[in-house]
Amino acid sequence: MWRLIEQRTEAGADTERIDRRIWDLFGEDWAIVFTDLSGFSRRVAQYGIIHFLQTIYEHQRLLLPIVADHDGLLVKAEADSLLLLFKRVDGALDCSLAMQRACQNLSQRRTPEEQVILCLGIGAGRVLRVGDDDVFGAEVNAASKLGEDTAGPDEILVTGAARDALDELGAFDTRPGLSFERLDVDVAGSSENFRLRYPRVGESR
Repeated sequence: MWRLIEQRTEAGADTERIDRRIWDLFGEDWAIVFTDLSGFSRRVAQYGIIHFLQTIYEHQRLLLPIVADHDGLLVKAEADSLLLLFKRVDGALDCSLAMQRACQNLSQRRTPEEQVILCLGIGAGRVLRVGDDDVFGAEVNAASKLGEDTAGPDEILVTGAARDALDELGAFDTRPGLSFERLDVDVAGSSENFRLRYPRVGESR
């Protein structure tokens, strides 16, 4: 892809033709999940770098087997964040719910400083996937902004495109207790976004 990007920078380049080639070669449909840990930076400052490293290790040890069980692909792991891909948006939803509940079950048994409190953003749509290590696109940006900058503790936020894709699949017909709440926020890549309301560990349905 980068060879084509280089061609795009040349004087007189036919950028529309090059862009079509890039999307033809690397464009794929994926659901994107971006995870982040709530309050992580504050706890690092309070408890130090070794606590930071332990939390990263523990949250990856907890979550990555769940991702594998739901046929997810790990694209990047950076500090307390994971960027994941799923071929099916309902698989991304089920994995996100399973990850949240695993963290909630773990945190119930721990002191506040040892808890693993997850924030999640979900997007879905056409992206540029370059090998196994990079993915680019509006829905990638939106999932990242929702998961890292917008979601609060235990929240799952979804783009409008992801919500529409889930509705088209009838995802909630077989998943009782789930609903969407519109957010009064837009992020880069998605002007319409939603909070997924779901039964959390310890709550009655």
